Amino acid sequence: MIKFIPKPEKNEVICIRIDSEKLKFIDKIASQNNMSRNKFIGQCIDFALQNLDSPSK
Repeated sequence: MIKFIPKPEKNEVICIRIDSEKLKFIDKIASQNNMSRNKFIGQCIDFALQNLDSPSK
C-alpha cells in the first residue's frame, strides 16, 4: 500500500490592491475554469514571468 506523505508548499501570504473591475473579471474567469481566485492569479503571474522579453533571473 502506498503511504500518503503530506508535503508543505512554500507559499507566502501577500496583500495587493487591485481595481474592483479587474477583480470582478478575475473572479469570472477563475469561476469559469472551476478554480480559485488565488490559483488563477498565481498561474497568471507564472505565465507573465515565463514570457518576459528580458527575464532577470
